[in-house]
Amino acid sequence: MDTPPESTGSDRATVEATETFVAHRRLLFTVAYEMLGSAADADDVLQETWLRWVEVDAAHVDDPRAYLVRITTRQALNRLRSMKRRREEYVGSWLPEPLVTTPDVAADVELAESVSMALMLVLETLTPTERAVYVLREAFGIGYDEIAAAVGKTSAAVHQIAHRARRHVEARRPRRTVTARQAEAAVEAFRRALETRDLQGMLDVLAPDVVAISDGGGIKQATPRPIMSADKVARFIVGGLTKNGVALSVEPTTVNGSAALALHVDGQLDGVIAMCVEDTRITGLYYVRNPHKLSHIESETPLTLR
Repeated sequence: MDTPPESTGSDRATVEATETFVAHRRLLFTVAYEMLGSAADADDVLQETWLRWVEVDAAHVDDPRAYLVRITTRQALNRLRSMKRRREEYVGSWLPEPLVTTPDVAADVELAESVSMALMLVLETLTPTERAVYVLREAFGIGYDEIAAAVGKTSAAVHQIAHRARRHVEARRPRRTVTARQAEAAVEAFRRALETRDLQGMLDVLAPDVVAISDGGGIKQATPRPIMSADKVARFIVGGLTKNGVALSVEPTTVNGSAALALHVDGQLDGVIAMCVEDTRITGLYYVRNPHKLSHIESETPLTLR
């Protein structure tokens, strides 16, 4: 029997680097996703992070987790800045890419809120650097010095950016005033109203000032602008999804840590509706129809803040 060749130091280093990367992959993906709002782009960022990580001499790294977060943040920032023009040229309203999440995400209130569609939309109004600082500080609790190293700013500057971003987000973010069970009840009431074409039942669960945003990406039909008010939203949803005698089925799911619905028309996935519930009524409807954003709907995506 031939004796297998001994592994070289380089091989061992690659194996160790791989093990370290895999151990933190869920965290790194969550960081990239919260910064970008796109799972596809987050996957690309992780690939870029990996390529840079395997070139690092681990002997000079005191904290692999912090180092990997730093690489991921820099790569996500680069991508976020390059995505600005792509977002400006996007056809119609833009919504984050929805993720079907594991039960532990919904159970973790802090995590569920940080990846909620409503908050992700608010984060879109920040500059790339503000978003990176806000996400790293508020969601992941990373220290100012570490954030400064990741975004290429001084610690004092990061303090100012964090304060500005926090004030901006707090003025715009929805207030979570219901339990997960109450939110699920509101979504279930909406589902029943949709399946039975019950306009009044839908009006009963929608807040008077509800806002509905649909994202077709120029591929599927969607409203070019948000629809506001319960009456307009209810008529749009019931009328738009029941016209031409289509066979509609609505399945409960969990998207970005919250109760949501997957809609199938004539047996094919048409889109996902995520919702924001406040005071037991739905204040936000986010209907993602762009097929390029539905690739993470077939299986659960694990996320973590730690």
